[in-house]
Amino acid sequence: MHLKRQKAPKNWPIYRKGTKYVVRPNFNIKEGVPLLIILRDILKIAENRKEIKKALRLKKVLLNNDEVVNEKNIAQLFDIIKIVPSKDYYRVELSKNGKFQIKEIKENEADKKITKIVNKKVLAGKKIQLNLKDGKNFLSSIQCNVNDSILIDLKNKKIEKCIPLKEKARVIVFSGKHAGETGEIKKINKEKKMTELLSENKTINVLIKQLMAVE
Repeated sequence: MHLKRQKAPKNWPIYRKGTKYVVRPNFNIKEGVPLLIILRDILKIAENRKEIKKALRLKKVLLNNDEVVNEKNIAQLFDIIKIVPSKDYYRVELSKNGKFQIKEIKENEADKKITKIVNKKVLAGKKIQLNLKDGKNFLSSIQCNVNDSILIDLKNKKIEKCIPLKEKARVIVFSGKHAGETGEIKKINKEKKMTELLSENKTINVLIKQLMAVE
């Protein structure tokens, strides 16, 4: 089933005029952009869907250092896309107007990814499972809290460090009316689950659930 172009999420970097339909992602429609759109329409590494599917099948494109089997899968915020034959690397970011953008990065940046902890579970044996914003989870003994971020070593599949959500932390707003803005936390109101954020010489109020701590 396809998605009408005019109904596509506003944070997708696509033209609103063109073919009537665009590809519908498998899941989390507002959380990222389908690989088909990124590879064919934005990066233009292939001309059509058939070529993209072939490139994925031949493992010429990796997402977060993993092979991808479906062109409908989405690339989410801070995901890393590797084009194997050309050794080109890209990261999914947010523009200041809240739209996803694909930024070319250097090879030495391509093995790291930041994401947010949205939940923690204590499993048998007192093992801690961190559930992440991108849908993945990690078993880890690292000291981190819900709403903190982690820096993941994609090459070795492990958590490199915790990035606490606290006063003076650098953050990016990934949803809501301030999506795409970055800044520094001035105050945190845990009762209201709200932060006071200094962004470009102005103060804005942003819900904790709408922002992510970054380096």
